Amino acid sequence: MMHVLWILSCAFIASALGSRLKTPALPIQPEREPMISKGLSGCSFGGRFYSLEDTWHPDLGEPFGVMHCVMCHCEPQRSRRGKVFGKVSCRNMKQDCPDPTCDDPVLLPGHCCKTCPKGNSGRKEAESLFEFFQEKDDDLHKSYNDRSYISSEENSDRDSAAADFVAVLTGVTDSWLPSSSGVARARFTLARTSLTFSITFQRMNRPSLITFLDSEGNTAFEFRVPQADTDMICGVWKNLPKSHLRQLEAEQLRVSMTTADNKKEEIQGKIIKHRALFAETFSAILTSDEVHSGMGGIAMLTLSDTENNLHFILILQGLVPHGTSVKVPVRVKLLYRQHLLREIQANISADDSDFAEVLADLNSRELFWLSRGQLQISVETEGQNSRQISGYISGKRSCDTLQSVMSSGSALTPGKTGGVGSAVFTLHHNGSLDFQVLVAGLSSAVVGMTIEMKPRRRSKRSVLYDITADFSATEERGSGRALGSCGRVEARHIHMLLQNELFINIATAEQQESELRGQIRMLPYNGLDARQTELPVPLAGQFVSPPVRTGAAGHAWVSVDEQCHLHYEIVVNGLSKSEDTSVSAHLHGLAEIGEMDDSSTNHKRLLTGFYGQQAQGVLKDISVELLRHLDEGTAYIQVSTKMNPRGEIRGRIHVPNSCELGSRGEVVEEAEFDDLVFVRDPAELRKDPHTCFFEGEHHAHGSQWTPQYNTCFTCTCQKKTVICDPVICPALSCPHTIQPEDQCCPICDEKKESKQTTAAEKVEGDPEGCYFEGDQKMHAPGTTWHPFVPPFGYIKCAVCTCKGSTGEVHCEKLTCPPLTCSRPIRRNPSDCCKECPAEDTPPLEDDEMMQADGTRHCKFGNNYYQNSEHWHPRVPLVGEMKCITCWCDHGVTKCQKKQCPLLSCSNPIRREGKCCPECIEDFMEKEEMAKMVEKKKNWRH
Repeated sequence: MMHVLWILSCAFIASALGSRLKTPALPIQPEREPMISKGLSGCSFGGRFYSLEDTWHPDLGEPFGVMHCVMCHCEPQRSRRGKVFGKVSCRNMKQDCPDPTCDDPVLLPGHCCKTCPKGNSGRKEAESLFEFFQEKDDDLHKSYNDRSYISSEENSDRDSAAADFVAVLTGVTDSWLPSSSGVARARFTLARTSLTFSITFQRMNRPSLITFLDSEGNTAFEFRVPQADTDMICGVWKNLPKSHLRQLEAEQLRVSMTTADNKKEEIQGKIIKHRALFAETFSAILTSDEVHSGMGGIAMLTLSDTENNLHFILILQGLVPHGTSVKVPVRVKLLYRQHLLREIQANISADDSDFAEVLADLNSRELFWLSRGQLQISVETEGQNSRQISGYISGKRSCDTLQSVMSSGSALTPGKTGGVGSAVFTLHHNGSLDFQVLVAGLSSAVVGMTIEMKPRRRSKRSVLYDITADFSATEERGSGRALGSCGRVEARHIHMLLQNELFINIATAEQQESELRGQIRMLPYNGLDARQTELPVPLAGQFVSPPVRTGAAGHAWVSVDEQCHLHYEIVVNGLSKSEDTSVSAHLHGLAEIGEMDDSSTNHKRLLTGFYGQQAQGVLKDISVELLRHLDEGTAYIQVSTKMNPRGEIRGRIHVPNSCELGSRGEVVEEAEFDDLVFVRDPAELRKDPHTCFFEGEHHAHGSQWTPQYNTCFTCTCQKKTVICDPVICPALSCPHTIQPEDQCCPICDEKKESKQTTAAEKVEGDPEGCYFEGDQKMHAPGTTWHPFVPPFGYIKCAVCTCKGSTGEVHCEKLTCPPLTCSRPIRRNPSDCCKECPAEDTPPLEDDEMMQADGTRHCKFGNNYYQNSEHWHPRVPLVGEMKCITCWCDHGVTKCQKKQCPLLSCSNPIRREGKCCPECIEDFMEKEEMAKMVEKKKNWRH
């Protein structure tokens, strides 16, 4: 047990030492010992060896046991030298469980999903569909041996906490007649506290206002719809309050759309979660020919990966009148030009009008009509007063952007040329695919430009569409662009395109197979309007001064709004992670913006640090000079890395603007998807059981502040416990130091030092300092400090340095000297390294606390607990484990699983909220007894 807790603690501490905190996938990490089977490729996990492609449920040991709702997979990876190795990835499967159709589902031992007891079978069609979605999810998380197919770790740009929602909007029925014949489909994505939405509508004029309504019908947020000649609306609701976030998760929010014309149309719908959204590649909006019918619906469809089966889910509104409790028979038809192709019968009700089915074995003609948007899906009730809605099926539409960054590092044979390829795609209703491709910095002339699948074998590429004929070279060597359209994209390829399974490949005279390659990925909409109207700016190593031969490339969208604030979004590909052991090893790059020349008056601005493949944000305090350079096209955007701190890739940007007076509004820099800190209401803070009370003030759990009693300390609140750490001053190498009154640490006395500084020692264009995410402070060039990483406090065993020449923060672990004694001690609690003890020096325990004396508290994961406090542990990917209780015993965390009695039956069951299984016979008997008691109570009354 202590071994598991030690690994859990190490996982959290190791993740905290980066410039940003990252949550580990599981409390136990893949072991680093040599593999059990020498010479074989695979994964070592929890002391066991797994072959490539193996899947298993992780066993965390007692008292946690086997995590049946977590599935781990040994993914094959390929190193730069072509060696195949295994990488462990784990995911939670519980969210894929189908909803049981019975009232009292049970959880069988060794299972993850609850099922109905025997004899209570649900709709098998829906279950088979969700099983398909689960298989689909498994396929999407697998990595391919082809290095150009990004790994699961790189594919996690989309926030792991993101959730998808959908709404069907139909005419409002509050009056005698609905006020609109319109129907709309709205898709929402929640990432942290921002809710982005893509809405398409039919049979109504373009709305002017979108209103979000809370559970009581009050307006929570309004969005003014910009005028446009399209049926697509894109928008974002930023900074959702916690109360509305809870209502969104509980499916208590509604969305309404109204028009500003004479008709004053309004349609409205409930926002719900739906598991089918992640696998959807085709869709349809279903409308009625009747005026003001209040009927409507949507269809979410997807193809099987290996067979031509079309899976779909229908969400219907108004087809069955409200108040109708009986099941109503309906016919679902697949039509082509009013000719019936397929028909399915089903029963729906007003309370349960969703319907799921599979259309098996579509033939080549049906697939062709599907790709062209010519198939129609219709739902019709049976009987005398039949009602019908229908709509045409097409490729899924949204505000997301289909794009690709091509780099030499992602080529079939990875290289480092410093070239770049940038592509943007548009899929139309009729199945045609428009493309705009730009390449630059290539080693030789382009001889091939193709859209491909992942190659089945390295020697056998799977080319789908050759667009080389649309390419035109420019005057600049190694550059050119392609503009055109693929008019006959097959339904299978549309499905693969929208599932991020296609690639674009560039072949040149010197690299005739592949010099640049990139995955075509759907970039989720985040509110940046420049994506809808502008092409991205390519970023390449060849554009850096002097040019850099790198395997990385990127592109960026940059715009300036009416307040003269700069919005940016950067996508990179082919950046290799640093292999050193420094604290910032996982930091891929720092992005900055500045002028093209390298003069001493160069104006640079740090944009953001980022992980993975994306970074976005807003810069609000831009100088007049930099805005002028943006307007004149003499500015650049640059991504720097540890290997190339003076720039790895760069691109020239031109953003016309009329901001002669500089940015207007508050001087704030924000990264839109970073953690936001909100000032909470004092009354709300007092009610929070995790709040800390210190120096007469309440502080929220996880908050950080400087105490009044000593400004040279930093305090954090961790679940009612206040932890204050002194500022650890770095050792100075200069012989003369002074102690400024307004600072906590001494500094070098420059007056007594040599003042002779040659011009050659000055670095042109030095940044004013370094910004460190941990303590959220600026540090002067050349200074060193111990990093402060919430919630762990100061990391005494690491030292960070601000590189004056680049503005980059470099953190390293302290190296302790080797010791010859058998029982080394830690002389002071704040010391990082142990020493050999003197004979009269009492040793301190290894885990001695570095806080004030008192009763020892316990640290478990990211939380601190008081002595004798009990809690249920939380395990990443699984959540709170209510059947395990942990408690703090004078600084030592102890955990125990609830002891269950032995059962004599052969088929035990486990009910929701219960830790122990029970015999189904005993369960039935208890149910009968409970019903008898309830009847007796009713008789008495």
